[in-house]
Amino acid sequence: MTFSTSNAVAGSPGQNIGNSSQPRNISNRKAVLAIVTCWLLVVFDGYDLIVYGTVQSSLLAIDDWGLTPTTMGTIGSLAFVGMMIGALGAGRLSDMLGRRRTILACAITFSTLTVLCAFAPNPLVFGALRLLSGIGLGGLVPSANAMVAELVPDRWRSTMATLMMSGVPIGGSIAAVTGIWVIPAFGWEAMFLIAIIALVVVVPLGFRYLPETLSFKHRSGPGARRGSGFGQLLRAPYAGASILFAVASLAILFAWYGLGTWLPNLMEQAGYDLGSALTFALALNLGAVAGSVVTAWAGDRFGASPTAAAAALVAGIGLAVIMTSPPVGVVYAMLILAGVGTHGTAALLIAAVANHYPERLRGTALGWAMGMGRIGAVAAPQVGGLLLASGLGVNSNFMAFAFGAVLAAVLFAVIAFRVKPVADPAERG
Repeated sequence: MTFSTSNAVAGSPGQNIGNSSQPRNISNRKAVLAIVTCWLLVVFDGYDLIVYGTVQSSLLAIDDWGLTPTTMGTIGSLAFVGMMIGALGAGRLSDMLGRRRTILACAITFSTLTVLCAFAPNPLVFGALRLLSGIGLGGLVPSANAMVAELVPDRWRSTMATLMMSGVPIGGSIAAVTGIWVIPAFGWEAMFLIAIIALVVVVPLGFRYLPETLSFKHRSGPGARRGSGFGQLLRAPYAGASILFAVASLAILFAWYGLGTWLPNLMEQAGYDLGSALTFALALNLGAVAGSVVTAWAGDRFGASPTAAAAALVAGIGLAVIMTSPPVGVVYAMLILAGVGTHGTAALLIAAVANHYPERLRGTALGWAMGMGRIGAVAAPQVGGLLLASGLGVNSNFMAFAFGAVLAAVLFAVIAFRVKPVADPAERG
């Protein structure tokens, strides 16, 4: 894969950016190092997010905390509230202040606060730390993806967006595997202390290798354009697409993060011990990793939105099959498909948004879509906890998450066949 970074970063065709106003080009080597660093940060983003699902049983067992499934759902939702704030704010800030500063600030925030969770003396402090760490977790992904989108040619965006987002389930897989032996040996606190690796190893790499993209340097000069805020996304010609992307994101993130939060607990309630329950979570996350490769290829070949519609439908079917109580081997297979479909769709959303909007709106549009999607992520832990507390059983959760996946499939089909990208009015004429 060769990156023509001077073309990819300088802007869309039609932009009048003369050589005298351009900063130096970013070499292929520097672009690759920047992309790898962003990916490593996304891995820890995924670990820090999914780690909560691995320690739920341990937290429920703390007598002094007095937690219930409902309160556990509330705590789980707090991280997603923070992620919504972070995604909405960081996407806009990365367009205004630059990707590099925003990415580094988000990484330092979520790593530091996740480590502090290990020392939380009570549920209130723990929940507050999860809320604040969520701001960094939510802000990193759109900012990192906006940077990567500007470091690669257009034809590689579906591949790179999907492969970048493979870091989330890889981080989740690391959390599941680590939890199998770390929690019994060292306690739940050790799972949060592992986040210090990002702070002392990967963040310094970010300071060294992350560039400021050419597009920001140009926009921040004397000729910088104005009016690239959220308001413009909700006006013609972008309003219809912005609403559809927002609701589709909400639906698929409801399914993905609902499974990520509740799956180990659901499988324990279905009669499996903690170790076995965590292997089901591992299957989900490994499916998401494998799905990253498949959906990246399909997204480049058939388009991000049509592929997202198909992937989301696959996830819905897989979750529906689990509700029939099939043999354990089939459950593993269906969870792999659910991982392929839910996470693959979430990753393809990024490519679809990046391709639909002009460069000056890209970070803001990614922040909008992912920020609105966090409403689904916020709702998922709450809905899961309430369904369990009401006595409706494990299948009620799988039904709710399957509905989210199918709704996303329908909305992405509408985007694919009814909504077309439009030229940037600011660049016409």
